[in-house]
Amino acid sequence: MALNRLQNIFKSDSRRSNQMVQPVMTKTASQDSLDEKEPRTERVLESGELSFSEDTAGGLGRHLGLYSTTFLILGRIIGTGIFSTPSSITNSVGSVGAALLLWIAGALLSFAGMFVWLEFGCMFPRSGGEKVYLEAVYKRPKLLATIIFSTQAVLLGFTAAGCTVFASNILTAADVTVTTWNERGIAVGLITVVTLIHTFIPKVGVRAMNVLGSIKIMILLFIVITGFVVLGGGDSKRIPDPHASFRNPFAGSVTSSGPYATALFKVLNAYAGWNNAAYVLNEVKRPVRTLKIAGPLALTIITILYLLANVAYYSATTPAELKASGTTVAAFFALKVFGKAGQRAMSAFVAVSALGNVLTVTFAQSRVNQELAKEGVLPFGRFWASSWPKGAPGAGLLLHFIPSFIVIVAIPAGDAYSFILDVEGYPSSLINLFVVIGLLWLRYSAPELPRPFKTWLIVPAFFLVAQTFLLIAPFLRPPGGKGDTSLPYWLYPIIGLVVLTTGAIYWFVWRVVWPRLGKFTWAEKKGVLSDGTVVTEWEKKKL
Repeated sequence: MALNRLQNIFKSDSRRSNQMVQPVMTKTASQDSLDEKEPRTERVLESGELSFSEDTAGGLGRHLGLYSTTFLILGRIIGTGIFSTPSSITNSVGSVGAALLLWIAGALLSFAGMFVWLEFGCMFPRSGGEKVYLEAVYKRPKLLATIIFSTQAVLLGFTAAGCTVFASNILTAADVTVTTWNERGIAVGLITVVTLIHTFIPKVGVRAMNVLGSIKIMILLFIVITGFVVLGGGDSKRIPDPHASFRNPFAGSVTSSGPYATALFKVLNAYAGWNNAAYVLNEVKRPVRTLKIAGPLALTIITILYLLANVAYYSATTPAELKASGTTVAAFFALKVFGKAGQRAMSAFVAVSALGNVLTVTFAQSRVNQELAKEGVLPFGRFWASSWPKGAPGAGLLLHFIPSFIVIVAIPAGDAYSFILDVEGYPSSLINLFVVIGLLWLRYSAPELPRPFKTWLIVPAFFLVAQTFLLIAPFLRPPGGKGDTSLPYWLYPIIGLVVLTTGAIYWFVWRVVWPRLGKFTWAEKKGVLSDGTVVTEWEKKKL
């Protein structure tokens, strides 16, 4: 039985699957009806066009242990958000108490999402994340879910923001005036170097992610310890009243719901990345066991450090002082406690954090690109699925580099750049909604599926409600009718929906219009690259 075979795979997931398959195995679209005769369990577990053994063949193999997987998540989450967004969040909601409650709410939502992804990831221990989970549930129309996800992943999967933040902070730390071109030049240099490292010396890239992840933890610990020293009266000359922000923590809280929704988006952005390991499970040793440990461990560490860092920040400043300063909370904290030299040092710390974030995002996103190419939904699939030259997805890294480079060079700073980041986030929320609906549907329609991890039903229900709110909130009129940019507040979710709709149109033309006009059907063919990577290709077959 296929079910027993797959259960054995899950139980012995430390074994690497490197079995070679026959170079050509053809299956026409007319054979799709035969799938209905297969046991439902096998058809669900074998998501997408590739079987488990085909999908995990080739590449670098399983080389990421528990330590590396944990820091893959930590490095993705700890970017620049915790060093910058607390100031704007507090300004939005009006008080330290309300802001801290939002950070707790963001942690709860992140844990809920992580447990949903854990259940899916343990059922499908293969790279791709949401791509795999959508394919497992939304099998009809064929490839529609895959192509819609691929549009979002390829077009909006850039990491330009982290590169630009690194550039601006490294220039500030060096006491050099930040201009458009020196900022762009450093940002382009960074994404180029990171791409080359992950392509030609992938093991060095993994070690760098681990080292920078450790440094990020130390930076946050330094901030937390400094904050407790301040609260204990250790810096009474610079900060005579370190408890001022906590005496009446909810004083000045806003009563309108709009600012809370805007602030919650920023909090969730700071927690983004809890699902990062799901994108690279083909390279994780004992993926089921590792994922169940690494995910909760990383997010627990992040939650504790984030909450304590916020307390530390407001031991040195009040919301009123921060608003008047016009700087980010980490910079103002360092200025108040250590002076100008400390502020420059904090800029260097933020740059290091941004560097680690770029490394981890690039590593994971390139694997997603490769998985999409292996499914045959990208033009020139054999090229983009390639693991040339050192086993890492070199072409997938290039596919990640291209949109990142374009955004860095072509998009101006200010409103337009912030707008692009907003557009990037909205389609992700919609995809998250369909993922959690898919989990609930599988719970109902296929309760017999093997689930090495199963979360409480209230968790996906809570996540579903939250994602629904996040999809509706951007259309609610904010106070004064103005959002975070000078552009209409409702424009970025519309553009996000247009991006996903573009994928649906592409699918309709490729799978419906073109075959009807050409009087052919698509025949599926499996091929094997030189390193054993299996790819799906589509050939025309005349009717």
